[in-house]
Amino acid sequence: MRKFWAWAALIAGIVYFILPLVGMTEFSLKMRRGVYSFDAYARVLADPRFQETFLYSVGMAVATIIFGVLLIVPTAYWVRLRLPGLRPYIEFITLLPLVIPAIVIVFGYIRLYNTSSFLPLTGSTLGTNILLMFGYATLALPYMYRAVDTGLRTIDVATLTEAAQSLGAGWVTILARIILPNVLVAVLSGAFLTFAIVIGEFTMAALLNRPAFGPFMQLLGANRAYEPAALAVIAFAITWGCMALIQVVSRFAPKAPAQPH
Repeated sequence: MRKFWAWAALIAGIVYFILPLVGMTEFSLKMRRGVYSFDAYARVLADPRFQETFLYSVGMAVATIIFGVLLIVPTAYWVRLRLPGLRPYIEFITLLPLVIPAIVIVFGYIRLYNTSSFLPLTGSTLGTNILLMFGYATLALPYMYRAVDTGLRTIDVATLTEAAQSLGAGWVTILARIILPNVLVAVLSGAFLTFAIVIGEFTMAALLNRPAFGPFMQLLGANRAYEPAALAVIAFAITWGCMALIQVVSRFAPKAPAQPH
């Protein structure tokens, strides 16, 4: 009986999730009356605004991933190696973006970095892009940190560090040539999650007035009928693609060593 209810709950969840997606996909194919077609997808993909906003968001995602790796990998490594007592506090800090709404974060950025402040990042395109990248990195912080921290658990950080130091390696060499290659799968998992977050994010990009993919989706949805459904299906496909890549790279992750009893 317990197995029956477990399967029933699973099927109900699948139906609840799949049916709207199926309905949206079918609607996106009905742009040509009386026949299914990919006209809505063709229009979306041919729209210069789609290409501009998607490429912008991809560029921002790449910049956010690079910044996140440079920030998180050394931090997680140092906490695990030298400051294990701070780990609960670091984990608490990395969880804050999950409980602080993005709109609160971006309003704080605007008030702190407007043109009348000591660091007027919003006064230029480059500065606003940097500010948006910081915002994206903040939103992705819980996922990137936990992915890297999980990867560090699977290796003997102290032994690898001591071996590298005995051969004359400095800290930068240890991080770049010893630690990062050993946690690369974990870093890639965090990177794919970050990519999915950046591609679908709306609030920060809209309030900072940047030509990102999320605001374009909202604008298209307010003015068209079939194209927004096609764009939503494309966005789902991108997100699911990132999830599938996480599953693929996770298969190559080293297993955590068994703990002695």
